[in-house]
Amino acid sequence: MTLSPAKLGALCAAVSVLFFSVNDVAIKFLSGGYALHQVVLIRSLLGLIIIVAVIAPLTNGWAIARTKRLKMHMLRGLCVVFANMTFFLGLAAMPLADAVAIFFVSPLVITVFSVVFLGETVGPRRWAAIFVGFVGVLIMMRPGTAAFQVASLLPLAAAFCYAGIHIITRRIGGTESAATMAFYIQIMFILVCLVMGLAVGDGRFGNQSDPSLAFLLRAWSWPLPADYPVFLIIGIGIAFGGYLISQAYRVTEASFVASFEYLALPTSVIWGMLFFQEFPALWDYVGMALILGAGLFAVWREARTKPGALQRPLRR
Repeated sequence: MTLSPAKLGALCAAVSVLFFSVNDVAIKFLSGGYALHQVVLIRSLLGLIIIVAVIAPLTNGWAIARTKRLKMHMLRGLCVVFANMTFFLGLAAMPLADAVAIFFVSPLVITVFSVVFLGETVGPRRWAAIFVGFVGVLIMMRPGTAAFQVASLLPLAAAFCYAGIHIITRRIGGTESAATMAFYIQIMFILVCLVMGLAVGDGRFGNQSDPSLAFLLRAWSWPLPADYPVFLIIGIGIAFGGYLISQAYRVTEASFVASFEYLALPTSVIWGMLFFQEFPALWDYVGMALILGAGLFAVWREARTKPGALQRPLRR
């Protein structure tokens, strides 16, 4: 059975959101006892093993490492590293749902970037949906409250960098496979984390009262056996989540795929309640409803205005 680009992109994006949301929970769980670059290094090593051992044989084998656009992969990889690191540092100091809410400026920025840099078309109704979604994000951020602590700037920075990631993905997606893009992302994570480990992994700057700085500068330590399953979860999550989101943005419009990433917001609320006893206030639910409503409307408009995009089979 063949899927249209829009259907395949939607499916890949939705499943990747699940992987990434579980990854966020695991990272937040580990943030109190390990250094960020150590956690990400272990995650990326496990992710790379899974890509090479599982994803590569199912796609192009060792050909996933072949590319004529190495510089673009390196640039994209650095954007991914920066976006992940800043977001995870925010998680160490903020409730999960608050960090995700602030980060959700990114789908709105992606849509705007897709018009500016990719020449994609967004009609007035989708612009209105973007506006409503942005209002929802502001409600969840609640300017002037604790959401605007210094740590809240970290997921905001991650959001803008994340938007740049997927614009680059659309630029190179015509010639580069999703497996190749996922492969080089893990390589960049490993290189950056090794450099960070050599620079500050001895913990000489680790005596920090701020949770985000402590997470960044804490000394490396051997993981406890009880945490091995958590590290395995984040390795699996980054491998399959990275592959699926790369595939989603490779096969269809960035503005369309971005709408499905809104699913991470209610998911983060559920995980926050279950694992960290974080219960959002009423205004959080109002903001979430606006964001989800705007995202679903954008998807509906995509299907209504471009019906062929939902039916055209994907070229392989």
